[in-house]
Amino acid sequence: MLVSLHRTECASGHVTRAFGLSETLDIDECRDRHHADRVNLAEILTALAMLGLVLSGTVAVFAQGQRAYTRGVARVESQQSARFALARMAREIRQAGGGGVPPIAVAETERIVLQRAEGTITWQLSAGVLRRNAGAGAQPIIHGVRALVLGYRDAAGHSTSIPADVRAVVVTLTTQPEHPGPGGATAIKLTTEVRLRNR
Repeated sequence: MLVSLHRTECASGHVTRAFGLSETLDIDECRDRHHADRVNLAEILTALAMLGLVLSGTVAVFAQGQRAYTRGVARVESQQSARFALARMAREIRQAGGGGVPPIAVAETERIVLQRAEGTITWQLSAGVLRRNAGAGAQPIIHGVRALVLGYRDAAGHSTSIPADVRAVVVTLTTQPEHPGPGGATAIKLTTEVRLRNR
């Protein structure tokens, strides 16, 4: 069997060899070099620039989503704490008095002193912290309180500041997340009206 050897050279001097029915190509053959010449520095830089734009957009969207999630979590936690504090205060205001003891001893805008047969309970706002004192010192109930506004109404529904005339207490609690994060804080305002049971 005869095997013919063909040798061809391209303009660049690269060699292509063919042995019979099979062909062996150099890795830097003319055709491959022709295709490689099509990729230049400008195209590489353009591709890198486009990749950078895509990555920067992805990072920006991720960061925005993270900030929104942080604000949402802080807001939910603040709402839950405010509702717990407001419910506890309302329950104690409603149950104050009894046994011949007047329900309210002090009726101020940011402080209320409740009386029970077991003793007194004081609710007050101090330096952004809602505190409760039942005789063992002022214990913090909730932090991040912007405002506590207590309104007092008599039997006719008119405003009053006389403890003996109070029949209902309107409590307005405004809070904000203690750690709002980079997105800022959103105030949460809760209001409830409590009627005194023992009067």
